[in-house]
Amino acid sequence: MTVPTRFMRDWVVAHYSDRLRALWGGENPSVQGIDVIVHADRVPSNDAEAGMSAAAPLTPSGHHLPHADGAMGRTAHAAAPVNGNGEALDEISAPLDQRFSFEHFVVGKPNEFAYAAAKRVAAASRVPFNPLFLYGGVGLGKTHLMHAIAWDIRTRDPQRTVIYLSAEKFMYRFIRALREQNTVDFKEQFRSVNVLMIDDVQFISGKESTQEEFFHTFNTLVDQGRQIVLSADKSPSDLEGMQERLKSRLNCGLVADIHATTYELRLGILQSKADQLGVEVPQKVTEFLANRITSNVRELEGALNRVVAHAQLIGRAITLETTQEVLHDLLRANDRRITIDDIQKQVAAHFNIRVADMYSARRARAVARPRQVAMYLSKHLTSRSLPEIGRKFGGRDHTTVMHAVRKVEELRDTDAAFAEDLELLKRILQG
Repeated sequence: MTVPTRFMRDWVVAHYSDRLRALWGGENPSVQGIDVIVHADRVPSNDAEAGMSAAAPLTPSGHHLPHADGAMGRTAHAAAPVNGNGEALDEISAPLDQRFSFEHFVVGKPNEFAYAAAKRVAAASRVPFNPLFLYGGVGLGKTHLMHAIAWDIRTRDPQRTVIYLSAEKFMYRFIRALREQNTVDFKEQFRSVNVLMIDDVQFISGKESTQEEFFHTFNTLVDQGRQIVLSADKSPSDLEGMQERLKSRLNCGLVADIHATTYELRLGILQSKADQLGVEVPQKVTEFLANRITSNVRELEGALNRVVAHAQLIGRAITLETTQEVLHDLLRANDRRITIDDIQKQVAAHFNIRVADMYSARRARAVARPRQVAMYLSKHLTSRSLPEIGRKFGGRDHTTVMHAVRKVEELRDTDAAFAEDLELLKRILQG
C-alpha cells in the first residue's frame, strides 16, 4: 500500500502492521510481510490528513478495522515503530532489563527525591520540569530509574514512543548518519519521539559535533513538549568539556542527585534481593555485607548472588564464615589499613549515634557504651598507644581507655548478644 507522507507511513506501520499482515495472510497465505511505501505525489486533502489519526485502515476486503490495542508499546504483542530507513525503534533503543522496575527499586533517603521525580515523569504525559537530569556515582541506581521510567510509560501508555540509549550509542548513530549522508533521517527519528532517554550523557563531553546535534535535538523536543530524561555521573554544572549553552539547557529542568547509600538502604537492598531470589539469608550475613560493601550497589548485589549461588551449588548453608570464604577476593580488594577514624565511624553507625559523640563529653549510657567499644577495638585493631587512642577520643586520659577495654571485656564474657555484636564489628573492620 502507499501513503503520501513519511509521517503517515510511520503511523500506519506503528499502529496496524501486525493486523494488516494477519489479514493479508488470511487472504493469501503466501504473504509473509507488508511494505508501506511513500509516494509524495499522492497528496491528500487537508481534511484527509488531519483525520488520519482517527480513521481506521481498510482490510483487503474493504472493511474498516478497529484500532489495535497497545500498538506503539514495546510489549510482546506490540508492533514496533520504524524510523525513516524502515529501522524499528526497538533496534535504535537499547534493551530494557525487566528487573529494573519501580517495584524492585528500594527507596531510602539518598535516592527518595530522584525516585519521586522519576515516578512523576513516568505517570504524567507532561510535567513542569523538562529535562529530568539524574546524576550520581557508579552503581547507585541511575540506570535502574531510567529503565523503570521506560517500562512504566510503555505499560501505562503504549501510544507514547520511547527511545532509551546511551550517549555513546547516540554519538555512534550520528557519526554513521554523517558518513552515509543521511542526517535527515537521523534528525527525524530522534526528534519525533515522545520521550527521549539518554544514559551517561557525560560521554559526549568534548565531542563538539555530537553536542551540536544533541543541542538542537534537545531544543526541538522541549519546544514540542516532549519529555527528555538524562543521566550522568556529575551534575550539569560539573560536566567538563560540555558547551556552556548545553549546560544551561541541562540545568533548566529538574536536577536530582542520588547520594551514596546508607547502611539502612544497603540492608534494604539486600533483603529485597534475597526476596527476589527466593532465598532466606541470615540477618548476620546481610548486616555484614551491608557494612562491608559500601560503595557500589551492583557490587553489593553481585556479592549476594555469589553467596547464594555457592550455597545452592555446593549444598552448604549460608553463614558468615562461608560468606567470607566465598567473597575473599572481593573483600581483599577492599582491604585497607584500619584507622581509629574508621572504627569510630563504623561503631557510630552500628549503634546509631553521631561520630561526634565519640569525642564529646556526653556520658549517657547510649553514648558511653559505644565509645568504650570503639576504644576497645582501637586497642586491638590498631597499633596506636593508649595515650594516642585517648587523644582521638576527645583528649581523654589513657586510664579512661584502659577502663573502657576492661569493661568491654567483662561484657563480652558475660553477655552473649554483646559478644556477637563485638565479633561482627571486628569482622567488618578486618574484612
